[in-house]
Amino acid sequence: MITLFAGILMLGVLVFVHELGHFAVAKFVGVKVLRFSLGFGPKIIGRTWGETEYQISLIPLGGYVQMLGEGTGEDGESIELDPQDRQRSFAHKSVGRRMAIVAAGPLMNLLLPLVLLPWAYFIGVSIPAYLEESPCVGYVIEGSAASKAGFAVDDCILALNTQRVSSWNDTNKALIPAAGDELVFKTVRGSETLYLRIDAASNNLEGLQSLGILPRQAPIVGTLSPGLPAQAAGLQQGDTIVSIGKEKIRSWYDLHYAIQSLGGAETLFVVDRQGAYLSYSIKPERDQQREVWLVGITPQHRSIQQEYTLLGSIQAGYERTKELVSLTVTFIRKMVAGNVATDNIGGPIMVMQIAGQAAQTDLSTILTVLAFISIQLGILNLLPVPVLDGGHLIFFLFELIFRRPLSLRTREMAQQVGLGLLLLLMLLAFYNDLSRLFLR
Repeated sequence: MITLFAGILMLGVLVFVHELGHFAVAKFVGVKVLRFSLGFGPKIIGRTWGETEYQISLIPLGGYVQMLGEGTGEDGESIELDPQDRQRSFAHKSVGRRMAIVAAGPLMNLLLPLVLLPWAYFIGVSIPAYLEESPCVGYVIEGSAASKAGFAVDDCILALNTQRVSSWNDTNKALIPAAGDELVFKTVRGSETLYLRIDAASNNLEGLQSLGILPRQAPIVGTLSPGLPAQAAGLQQGDTIVSIGKEKIRSWYDLHYAIQSLGGAETLFVVDRQGAYLSYSIKPERDQQREVWLVGITPQHRSIQQEYTLLGSIQAGYERTKELVSLTVTFIRKMVAGNVATDNIGGPIMVMQIAGQAAQTDLSTILTVLAFISIQLGILNLLPVPVLDGGHLIFFLFELIFRRPLSLRTREMAQQVGLGLLLLLMLLAFYNDLSRLFLR
C-alpha cells in the first residue's frame, strides 16, 4: 500500500509539471483556461479560483488542461463566441502560439531533470560499486547467450562493437545503441585476446546480466534471515565463507551449488571473521514453495557514494540528462525498427512500482527516478501520434506549411485512430506489467 501511494504521488508530481507547462503558456498568451485537472474521470475534489476550476480526479494516470475553443464539445472550437471571448479562444490564437502551448507540457518534463539531477548529485548518489569497476566476469549463467558465446569466469571485456569500455556502466550503456545488432566483445583471458560474439536475436537491452554475465561477488555475508540455520548457528554479517564441507568457496556464486548439493545434510561451514577462521555446523532447510535448500544468508552489496561540488553537480546533471534523452530516443527508434522486443515496454503498473520503491529509499534516488520517468513521459508525449501532444504539433505544422488547418472531421478521425493505437499500446504495457508480476 505504501508503494502504491508513493508511486501515485510521484507520478502526480510529473503530471502536475507537465500540465503546468500547458497552463502557464496558455495563460501567458491570453488563452482562457476552464479546467486544470490532475487525473481523469470523475472529480474527487475541486475548487474554482478566478475563471479556472482546479480539480483532482479519480484515475491517477494523467491529467489535462481544458481551454476555451479547444477540441470538440460545448466549449470546443466550433462554439459561437462573443468578440471578447473569441480573443481568448485557443482556436483563434496564431499557429505559433498554439504550438507553444502544446509543446510546453513535454518541454517541462524534459527540463525538469535539469533541476532534479544536479540536486541529486549535490546531495550525493549511491551506486553499486561494481558498476564503476572493470567489466570482468564473475559468473556465467548456464545456457545463457553469454555461455553459448564462450564467456568464462575472469574474462574481462575491453570493447563492445569497437567501442572501448572500462567499466560495467560503460558496457551497459554501449548495449543500448547496439540493440538488434550482433554483439562482438573484445575480451582478454589471461594473456589471450578473444572476440566473442552474441547474435542479434539474443541481444537484450537490460545489460550484461540479461545476457548471462554476472559481476564478481565475494562470498561475504550481507544479511541473515531471522530463525534460519545460518543465524541460529552463529554466522555474522561480514563473515567471509571459505569452505562448505570439502568444497572451497571462491565466490558467492559457488554457494548456491554447494548448498544445493548437500541435500539437507548437516555440514561444516568455515568462515573468515576478521582474520580468524571459525567453523559452524549448519543444516540447510527446504523451501517447499521454491524447491530449494536455504541457510538464510544474502551477499554483501558494496556501494559507493558519488558527491559533487555545486558546479560539478550542475555539469553532471546536464550530462546525465543528455544521456537519458539519447538512450530513450534510441530505445524508441530501435523498437519501431523491430530491433527491440515489445516485452521491454512497461506501463503504469511498472512505473508505480519503480516510483514507489524509490520513494522508500533516499532523496537522491527519488530525484533520480523522477528525472528518469519525466524524460520518458516528455518524449512519449512528443511522438507523432494523434491524441498525444506530438500529434497535435503535426496538425499545427500542416497548418503552418499549407496556410490552412486540417478539417475538424479529418482531425477527429486521426485522433480516433491514434486513440486506438494508444489503447493497444496500453493493453500491451499492462500485459507486460502483469506478466512481470505473476509469470516471472
